[in-house]
Amino acid sequence: GAPQTPPAQGAFGAPQPPAGPPQQPQPGYGYPQQPGPYAGAPGPGPYGHPQQQPGPYGAPPPGYGHPQQPPYPGMPGAAPGGPGGGKPGSRKKTALIIGGAVAALLVIGGTVFAVTGGDDGGGGKKKPVAADSDDPKPSGSASPTPSGGGADPENLNEGRKAGEGKVLWYKPAPDAPASGADAPGMWVSGDTAVKAAYKQVFAFGAADGSTAWGPLAFPQKICAATPQKSADDKVVVAYMDSEGDHAKCNQLQQIDLRTGEKGWSAEVADGGLFDSALNVELTVSGKTLMVGRSQSGTAYDIDSGKKLYDKKRYGQACFPVAFAGGTDRLVQVASCAVGTAGEHEEIQQLDPATGKVRWTQKVKKGWEVSRAYSVDPLVVYLTNRDKKVWNISTFTADGKFRSEVKVDEKFAPRCGWAILERELQGCQGVAVDADTLYLPTDATISANEIVAISLSDGKEKWRVKSPGDRPMAPVKVEDGKLIAYVQPSYDTGGQVVSVPVAGSTHTTTSLLHNPQGAADAENTFYDGVLDWSGGRFFISSGRLSGNDDSKEKLIMAFGN
Repeated sequence: GAPQTPPAQGAFGAPQPPAGPPQQPQPGYGYPQQPGPYAGAPGPGPYGHPQQQPGPYGAPPPGYGHPQQPPYPGMPGAAPGGPGGGKPGSRKKTALIIGGAVAALLVIGGTVFAVTGGDDGGGGKKKPVAADSDDPKPSGSASPTPSGGGADPENLNEGRKAGEGKVLWYKPAPDAPASGADAPGMWVSGDTAVKAAYKQVFAFGAADGSTAWGPLAFPQKICAATPQKSADDKVVVAYMDSEGDHAKCNQLQQIDLRTGEKGWSAEVADGGLFDSALNVELTVSGKTLMVGRSQSGTAYDIDSGKKLYDKKRYGQACFPVAFAGGTDRLVQVASCAVGTAGEHEEIQQLDPATGKVRWTQKVKKGWEVSRAYSVDPLVVYLTNRDKKVWNISTFTADGKFRSEVKVDEKFAPRCGWAILERELQGCQGVAVDADTLYLPTDATISANEIVAISLSDGKEKWRVKSPGDRPMAPVKVEDGKLIAYVQPSYDTGGQVVSVPVAGSTHTTTSLLHNPQGAADAENTFYDGVLDWSGGRFFISSGRLSGNDDSKEKLIMAFGN
């Protein structure tokens, strides 16, 4: 088989010299395992913790500066074959986005690699594995604007078998340009499911798909949305200021999910040279909306639109480059002293209401905080461009280093694009609770496992296998149970299952088995957004293809 990667030095210990360049990926369904050019014993990670925590293991594939967006392997829309390009405008198969959740997962250049050294059975250290998932070729569709028509005009429930759930309703996607269009976010608020797509925001009754309000129209295409909603069901979307090549994603609009009313609006000003609002990152923490530019951020009161504060350059030429929010947590990542011998990054937790720094954690030179798996508790994914290694680190509430992941496994969550700005919360297919990180193992079309990893010591607690012959991935943790989605096959609908997170028995219990007659439709969602709410399963497209030759769906709902 392909060579494997030995333990590499962490982002909080002295770097180890590489033994050679990484091997290039080979063609095929997913990238091969990566070789291990990083010799030496495990050392501390990027946060200077004592050496019982090994450093990062594995190497991201080429394309580090511009990561592809492979989906979680085998999620809906998957088909055997080579990677399909991975450009921002391309179509992608369904990924797991946790609707309204805070947890997020990262990949650089493809799959997330989460592996560590173990025993190889011969007394030596087992070499960790690093593998990438694939990005299928574009295949798209476009349809008329959604309406409140029949719940199942295509008879997807026909021939439903005993024990299968049913399609509650589905809606076609709005027309989109041939180049495609974004359809970011999905929010389930009470009895309403809300979805943004191209230049509109739609709202449907969660039970029957009837029009709840709107649709709301925008003068230009929607380019960003808050992944979370506020406690009182407010969200903010951003849309372009024009159609030209120099258009900026700088127009903000607040929306009340309960009523469909447009609230305040604002234009995001450029922050200065090299600090434009060409693209923005939106996140919500409590009643604070943080709008991140490339080198700064501006906070607003999400209810009133009042500007609260700016986060700009500070200290040793430190510029904020990314934000992540949730509950009463607002995390800022800053790049400091770029181009000097003291170049490094810093993680700060901010008071969402005032912007005051609660704590600062310095990252060693050469390491980049690429994504936040969760902000409460804080779990981050770091990468080292020079050494081509990575690290998963966790922290206590007061910012002290807690642990690093030490599991010898190939993991395959899924992350989106973040080309000009770092999108900390742009990953899916992962869940986090107070003490545990849940990650899916790599698989293409066969059954995989979800591994529960202790945040206390970074070690595996338990794992559970997919109940079928298809991969599954975490969606969320609720009421003491892990909720996971099992992808459909060509002749079997997807499943929603639960797994108890406590105790000694961790087996899956089926909550919903989608009908076989809807498997093809379920497989057509690309870059998809998922949520399990009120005993219903919602899946929606994250991007519209603009292909007029097929009937692309915007959103589907399943239930028992």
